[in-house]
Amino acid sequence: MRKQITCICSVAVLLLLWLPGVAMAQTCYAPERPFVPTDAEDIREYGDLIRSDFELYIQDIQAYFRCLEEERARAFEEAREVSEDYGRFLQVLGQ
Repeated sequence: MRKQITCICSVAVLLLLWLPGVAMAQTCYAPERPFVPTDAEDIREYGDLIRSDFELYIQDIQAYFRCLEEERARAFEEAREVSEDYGRFLQVLGQ
C-alpha cells in the first residue's frame, strides 16, 4: 500500500512539473503571402501598395522563422527535462 502511495505521489509530482511547460509553448503563425494581381495594369496602378505588402511579408516571415527557432529550442529543453523526470520516476519505481 505504501509503495502505491509513493508511486502515485511521484506521478503527481511529474505531472505538476510537466504541465507548466505545456502552458509555455508558443504558437507560430505563418504570414499570408502577398496578393499579386495578374493584370499588368493593376500591378502598375497598385505598385506601391503591393511593394509594401511584400516588404511587410518579408518582415513577418523573418519573425515567423525566429518564432519557430525559439519554439524548437524550448521543445528540445522540455524534452531533456522530461527525459530526466522519467529517469527519476523509474528510479522511484526501482526499475
